[in-house]
Amino acid sequence: MKNSTRMQSVSFTRMDRGTVEDYALLDELAKPYIAGTGERVLAYLEQLKGGGFPGYRVDRYEHSLQTATRAFRAGEGEEFVVASLLHDLGDDLAPENHSELGASVLRPYVARHTYWMVLQHGLFQGYYYFGMTGEDPNARDRHRGHPAYDMTVRFCADYDQLSFDPDYDTLGIDHFVAMVERLFEREPWGEQTTREWPME
Repeated sequence: MKNSTRMQSVSFTRMDRGTVEDYALLDELAKPYIAGTGERVLAYLEQLKGGGFPGYRVDRYEHSLQTATRAFRAGEGEEFVVASLLHDLGDDLAPENHSELGASVLRPYVARHTYWMVLQHGLFQGYYYFGMTGEDPNARDRHRGHPAYDMTVRFCADYDQLSFDPDYDTLGIDHFVAMVERLFEREPWGEQTTREWPME
């Protein structure tokens, strides 16, 4: 395997010494790798099984599935449902700024307000518990007037904050795989990212 990888390698050991041919090769090799993003995201989501902040009655994998299930059953569009599934993707790697990590993964594939909703959901979720931890539960109000404010309030109120219930009838990952694949099959930074709202 090492030899076959080497056969398709660039000539440089420093980026400032790469050639046009080197960067053309990298562009070509990147295409199937980028096309596999959805598959890698799903594999990473699986790693949330048993993970996330301790003490909750469900792990972050179950919480993610439950949030997406609630959004799906409420009739939300596919982009919103996938964002609901992946909103806490960053919990294990970035527990202090997990919203930013999840939003960054989605950003090249979703509308601006979907990205903003995931980016801000950690702050908006605080409405439900900041008052019990000495923080301001109304901290989200600094974003009042943003076009996606109400959508983010609704995401947290109707889906995210409710989804810690071990007895909820949660749909399995198989229900969402095709949705995730379709989202990540979009052209990165394509037309969807020029829109304020999802196309659905």
